Amino acid sequence: MSAKAETARLRKHYDDVVRPNLMTKFGYTNPMAIPKITKIVVNMGVGEASQDKKKIEGAVDNMASITGQKPVITKSSKAIANFKLRENQMVGCRVTLRKVRMYEFLDRLINIAMPRIRDFRGVSAKSFDGAGNYNMGLKEQIVFPEINYDKIDKVRGMNITICTTAKTDEEAKALLEGFDMPFQK
Repeated sequence: MSAKAETARLRKHYDDVVRPNLMTKFGYTNPMAIPKITKIVVNMGVGEASQDKKKIEGAVDNMASITGQKPVITKSSKAIANFKLRENQMVGCRVTLRKVRMYEFLDRLINIAMPRIRDFRGVSAKSFDGAGNYNMGLKEQIVFPEINYDKIDKVRGMNITICTTAKTDEEAKALLEGFDMPFQK
């Protein structure tokens, strides 16, 4: 199977709809200057893993089933006595998604997981970092349909960072709105 035949639905939507809209809205003359999503980083902190190493396995399994990619276990860089944390102890797991998996995850996040969040009124439009990247948090991993509610050991939150090539927050917001990201009004 060729790489061209394996494109995600949102990638096609980006090429056909979002790129031309951004080009006219911001007046780009160079098509390479149009902002695009470069990667999505999904991070899940597991603080209790510093005391019990088996706690991280549930988080790794959940993250792998949500993203379709094996997570990297993150370790503490320094010791913090107040948290009973020593250097190089496991504190969470992280996945970096690119290309087809990135678009498939974003599609599932926007169209399946976010509508399943209780009392959902949209994501904050102020969570941009000034360089065109967007951060958001989810309080529970069970909003993803890949997670079997009966098999989870603990409800955990996760942080999702969407990295773009946009120069400003306004460009990044227009890019994410093109993918129907539900921002608060």
